[in-house]
Amino acid sequence: MFRIVLTCDGVPKNLGAQAASDIAAEFTHRPWHMNVECHWDGQRITFRADNEFDSSGEALADKFSDAVVACTPNVGVSIAKVSVVKLDDMPPNKSLERTRDR
Repeated sequence: MFRIVLTCDGVPKNLGAQAASDIAAEFTHRPWHMNVECHWDGQRITFRADNEFDSSGEALADKFSDAVVACTPNVGVSIAKVSVVKLDDMPPNKSLERTRDR
């Protein structure tokens, strides 16, 4: 399991809070990303999620970047700089493992 923290700078202040809320809602449709949190601190959006497969954080950063663009209409891709801030390797989530009778 990997815990990934991403940030996005460059979102206009008047759009940041709503964009963070919309981005968090977007990831409810992606249940393979768990424990999703998205916050606006007045300067940047910080996004956190856990998943089982993204050992570099790049796949999540790509999807997060897409969500930022989708949730900040008429602003353009150039506003956002997405960075992988933290990547922690966590113990596997045993609750997701399936059992199989033999």
